[in-house]
Formats: sequence, structure tokens, C-alpha cells
Amino acid sequence: MIEHADRKRSIQKVLLITLFLNISVSIAKIIYGGLTNSVAIYSDGFHSLFDGISNIGGLIAICIASHPPDKEHPYGHRKFETVFTIFIGVSMCLVALEVIRNAYEALIKLKQPEIDEKAFFILFITLMVNIFVVRYERKKGKELKSEFLIADSAHTKTDIYITIGVIISVIITKLGYPVVDPIGGLIVAIFIAKEAIKIIKESANVLADRTVIGEEKIASILKTCNGIKAYKDIRTRGTNGQIFVDLKIFVTPSISVSEAHDIAEKVEKIIKDEFPDVIDVMVHIEPFKKKN
Repeated sequence: MIEHADRKRSIQKVLLITLFLNISVSIAKIIYGGLTNSVAIYSDGFHSLFDGISNIGGLIAICIASHPPDKEHPYGHRKFETVFTIFIGVSMCLVALEVIRNAYEALIKLKQPEIDEKAFFILFITLMVNIFVVRYERKKGKELKSEFLIADSAHTKTDIYITIGVIISVIITKLGYPVVDPIGGLIVAIFIAKEAIKIIKESANVLADRTVIGEEKIASILKTCNGIKAYKDIRTRGTNGQIFVDLKIFVTPSISVSEAHDIAEKVEKIIKDEFPDVIDVMVHIEPFKKKN
């Protein structure tokens, strides 16, 4: 299990690296898109800018989430990371609305984009940067069991598809079809909104204590444990790297408290061994009564 301090430093390092790359990419797209009146490139730039903003939010979230459990937060502060993950999704929805507004204005005013060969160079470089960021952030997210990094990498992954779409729209625009540029901006907005809804939904499930490990998986382990006559009310909650398990086991009424305690400890050990992300197992012991 990765220590809190090490995990915090590792995630912060990832976020600082991706922050620098995302801000660099966004500035290039926004400046060029603004100078050439290209709604597609300009909107894609703001989408990339939000990647940087989410990195900043992530740095704040990790600082809070890494605090150890205390009297007011006995289960730790990990869910603050989930809260900031929802912030990413909500902000992405706002970005999608802004992109739609820009595309609509471009269609109404029929602004003619002034795109040259520099557009392809800028888009190609930013595409390579996005591919690197997605692979790097997702890999580190899995290693560090950070739902924020995984969600952020999923968000950045949309940049790859969007940038490819923008490149196609730029080519078509250069061929003499300027209306394709704002349409490309609308497509960008759809991708942003779709990914935002997915992130919000997944994070909301974590906050609502959705089951993390299937009941049947825990049950299959309990069946191998000697001394347990029956079990029920198996519940799990939490997120990657911090899962809590609650369950009831029924034991022979005649055994001593010490023996029942040993069985409970054995249950806790085998569950943690099987599922490394489990950090706490609450075992309730009940006397087993045969049904007449």
C-alpha cells in the first residue's frame, strides 16, 4: 500500500507536468484560433485550457484528500478528491456551452476563417502532446489508485479525438467550405459534454457509496473460512485504494469470545489479502441459530 505522503507527492508531480503541457497547448490554440477567426481551433484551445484548470483543481484536491483520518473525518478525506472530480465534469459542461455559443455566432455572422499552413503544425504538435499526457496520466492514475488522475486522463483523451476532428475540419475549410469550421466547433462541444456527464455520473456513484466489490466475490471467500456457519449483509463502499467492507458472520454460540474474535480477524485478513485496496473490514459476529 502506498503511503499517504508518497502518494500525495507522486500525484502532485504528475499534475504539475501535465499542467505545464496543457497550458502550453491551450495558449498556442487560443492565440492562433483568435488571430485566424477559426472557431474550431479557438474552441479546442479553451478545451485544452480547461485541462490545465482541472490540474490546478487536482493539486488542491490532493492536498486536502491526503490528510489522514481525524476526529471529524474518521474515514479519511479521500472523498474530497471525488468532489473535485465532479468539479471537472461540471466545468466541462460550462465549457461545452461556451463552445456552442461561439459556434452559433460564427454560423450567424458567417465569419471567414483565415487559416494557413501553421494550423496543421500547431494541431499536429498539440496532438502529440495530448497522446503523451493521456498515456502518462492514466498509467500513473492506475499505479497511484487516483480516480482524479484517471478521470482527468479520460478528459484529456477527448482532446485527441477532438483535435483529429479539428484537423479534418481545417482541411475541408481550406478546400473552400468555411461553414465546416463552426460545425467542427459544435462537434467539439458534443464530445466535451458527453465526457463531462460520464465523469459526473461515476463520481456521484462514489459519493453515494455504490458497491465496489460484488457481494458474491466476498461470499466466495467466506465459504472457505472455517468456523463460519452463515453470513449476510455484505456491503462495500469507497474507491480505488480505499475500500471499506462491512458484513455479518454467524458462528457457533458455544464458542468463546476469544475464538469468535480469532475468526473475525481471519476473515479480515483473507479479504485484505484478496483485495489489496481494502483498508478496513468491519465484521459483526452473531450467534448461529438453526431454523426449525
